[in-house]
Amino acid sequence: MEKHLFNLKFAAKELDRNSRKAEKDEKVEKMKCKKAIQKGNIEGARIHAENAIRQKNQALNYLRMSARIDAVSSRVQTAITTKRVTQSLGGVVKAMDSAMKSMNLEKISQIMDKFEKQFEDLDVQSSTMESAMSSTTTITAPENQVDSLMQQVADEAGLELNMELPAGEMGSFL
Repeated sequence: MEKHLFNLKFAAKELDRNSRKAEKDEKVEKMKCKKAIQKGNIEGARIHAENAIRQKNQALNYLRMSARIDAVSSRVQTAITTKRVTQSLGGVVKAMDSAMKSMNLEKISQIMDKFEKQFEDLDVQSSTMESAMSSTTTITAPENQVDSLMQQVADEAGLELNMELPAGEMGSFL
């Protein structure tokens, strides 16, 4: 199980690296968009703007997947720790058998039941969080975001963007 835990942590780090690479690629695409605008190549600028938005969304998706894998690895770590504790408790039980006869078994049972209930509650909370995170993914690049990004790149470069856009589409980017 510890080998699986290592693999999960490795996968989470790889997803983090992929996210940083996608962010870097997004910046490259923005620069290409800027250069295309400077050359008057509006169609090329649009393609690079779409690619930049796609890279940004990909970076976010990699981060989401990394976070989900981190959550799973935390649960696996908890399972490993619980297994070790259980093994330790088994050894202690053998050593304390005579002492247990004088203890209140009902109280011990109540404490263990409470521990199990709290562990189940933790699983439910983790599942809810994973479900919420997985439902927030998006891959497409909406047209108004593409136009906004092109306008932003042109504004940052001090260029005038010579394309006709509907008046209502120049909102804030992302």
